[in-house]
Amino acid sequence: MTKVVDLSVSIENNMPAHKNMPRPVYLEWMTHESSSAMEQGTPDDLFTSAIEFMGFVNHVGTHVDAFFHTDPQGAPIDEMPLDMFFGKAVCFDLTHIPDLGDIDVADLEEAERKVGVKVDGHIVLLNTGLHARHYPNDSVMYNNPGLTAAATHWLADRGSKLHGVEGPSSDRPNWKEFPSHRVCRDRKITHVEWLCNLEALVGKGEFQFFAVPLRMSRGSGSPVRAFAVLD
Repeated sequence: MTKVVDLSVSIENNMPAHKNMPRPVYLEWMTHESSSAMEQGTPDDLFTSAIEFMGFVNHVGTHVDAFFHTDPQGAPIDEMPLDMFFGKAVCFDLTHIPDLGDIDVADLEEAERKVGVKVDGHIVLLNTGLHARHYPNDSVMYNNPGLTAAATHWLADRGSKLHGVEGPSSDRPNWKEFPSHRVCRDRKITHVEWLCNLEALVGKGEFQFFAVPLRMSRGSGSPVRAFAVLD
């Protein structure tokens, strides 16, 4: 039986964001109660509606980065091929990596061995347990592990066009060099950041993953509704 696993954090007012970015504003703009004063519909069937106001940068919550995010000559999100953002995937169990730890080549190779799926064009999701340990506390913004440059090259060498992490970044927040982002820029791969519920995918082998961006003109990234489909 097919099972769908939602991997997206909920967009909420003032939710945690990347430490360099403003928190989102997500508020009621119109409610069913307030819209009743417009007296729309008919006397015996009043029509009311609810609408919310959203104000946030496009790198808050579960989102993907466009090549343009780190490369001034790179493709913006509306020009990137949609098939980058879905396909066969595997989830690596990296819960032994501590807060602010490094995910290196040996960690990926051992996780690959344990899951029993050789990475060959797969989207690779990295379960470190960060979300479960910290969210929704602000500490989630300051403690995520990071991929080393060598580990990011390892993914690119195996045709992994997209990888996914918990928390706000694929790089450690205390490492200003941004090694993983720079490798992604140079190797023309990218990532989904701020995933959750990855523990539900550990040990499941190969599955299908989807994280399709909005068509935002000249966007450096986009919010997504990320999910996995298990057979």
